[in-house]
Formats: sequence, C-alpha cells, structure tokens
Amino acid sequence: MLKEITRREFMTTAALTTGFAVAVQPVLAKVISTDTQGLIAGVVKIPVKDGEIPAYRAQPDQGENFPIVLVIQEIFGVHEHIQDVVRRFAKLGYLAIAPELFIRQGDVSKLSNIDEIRAIASKVPDSQVLSDLDATVDWGVKSAKGNADKLAITGFCWGGRITWLYSAHNSQVKAGVAWYGRLVGNATELQPKHPVDIAAELKVPVLGLYGGKDTGIPLDTIEQIREKLKFSSSKSEIIVYPDAPHAFFADYRPSYREKEAKDGWQRLQKWFKQYGV
Repeated sequence: MLKEITRREFMTTAALTTGFAVAVQPVLAKVISTDTQGLIAGVVKIPVKDGEIPAYRAQPDQGENFPIVLVIQEIFGVHEHIQDVVRRFAKLGYLAIAPELFIRQGDVSKLSNIDEIRAIASKVPDSQVLSDLDATVDWGVKSAKGNADKLAITGFCWGGRITWLYSAHNSQVKAGVAWYGRLVGNATELQPKHPVDIAAELKVPVLGLYGGKDTGIPLDTIEQIREKLKFSSSKSEIIVYPDAPHAFFADYRPSYREKEAKDGWQRLQKWFKQYGV
C-alpha cells in the first residue's frame, strides 16, 4: 500500500495546474492570452506557518520596488485564467501574486463535479486564508522586490468575498476590487464573518463589481452592504452592471460579457491609481 502522505508533505510537493481547470472545459475560443515577454513569471513557493503553498507570480523583468497586487482565485483554483490575470497586472508594472489557497484541503483543478469543488472550498478556514495572504505579502517584499506600502487586492467569485475580508484584516491594503463575491451568509466556525459584517468598520476603499443578473448574489444583498458602507470611512463603492450575469469577467466561460469586463478592468486600474497603488 502507498504510504499516506501528511498534509505538510502534500503542500510541499503540490504544484499549480497547467492550463484550465477540468470543470471549466471546454473553454471559449476567444479566451484572452497574455504572454510573458518582458516579465518574470511562473510558479513560486510561499513559506506559510505549516509548510509551503504554491503561487503564481508575474512582475516586470526590470526594476524594483513594485506595487503589489494579490490576485485571489475563483472556486476553480489558480488555473490558467487566474494566471493570465496575474500576467496582465505585471504588464501594467505590478508584482502580482496568486497563492493557491485551497491546497491543504485538495486540488480542485482536477475535479469536474462542481459539488465536489464546493465541498473542498467549504472546508477552507477564513483564518487560514488571511494568514496565507499575510505570508504572501511578506514573500513579495522579501523575495520579489515588492513594495508593502503599495499593496492592493482583487478577487473573483470566492476571491471576491475574500477581497472584502482581507481589506478589513490588513490595514496595509491601500485598495481592493471585489468581482461578484458573496456578501452575506450564515456564520460558521470556519467562516465566522462575511463582507456585510465588516462593512461598517471597513477603512480600506473597496470597489465592488457585480452583475444585475447574477442569480447567486441577489440584489437585495448588494443593497444591504451599501447601507452598511454608509457608516464606514472607507469610501468604498458598489457598481452593478444591470445585464451582466455572474462571472462576467471570466473570458473563458459563456458568462463572459466583453463590454462589462473591459469597463470593470478600467475601473479597477483607476481605483488602484486613485488610492496610490
């Protein structure tokens, strides 16, 4: 029989997927592909409290003191789409890093059943995620010429929710952009708070980008967080694209909406610049 590997051994030997996650294939023919010309790009290992986790990073191949952008995965993990987004940021002059935040619980990139993927995601503690992101920032500063004084975060779907939470967790964050992340939910041991719970005390400016036809994120939950944000000093904003579904930025999926995706990407860049990132 094969010896059962420990969680730490799995983390140390785990690698990021090459290509797209199994669950999202086949991908659209018009998928955006960003090259690595002028970049340092590839998989790195981030030291964390209980071992190492893999991450995909990209940055310009010349210069130093780069502003840092944390790119937080969808439920499908750090597959090709997220890696491409990381390269897009690097082309803009950022050090962008996408850590694989599910790796202790399992490799979702090889699963085709969305319920199995959700089961793994549901086992990921928020405290673990926030700690891993702290470690990722630390690695970016110490090992990749990143500037901790210019730190931003963005995330998609599962990562959209984390964008709100990490912006509340780390006061070093200068700006966040959350793409269609869940805003409300029941408190559990692993997920004790949701964006609506931290909104009133939020100090970091977060731009939320949501779809009016997103069946998974009801418009009334968007209104709930808007009301809470009125009590905060964060200057956060929510944009709703009336005709956009969930995952409208995901250019490899049928949900992609080019007009809204491009507008959101431009808004993200302006938001980051507005707040000094």
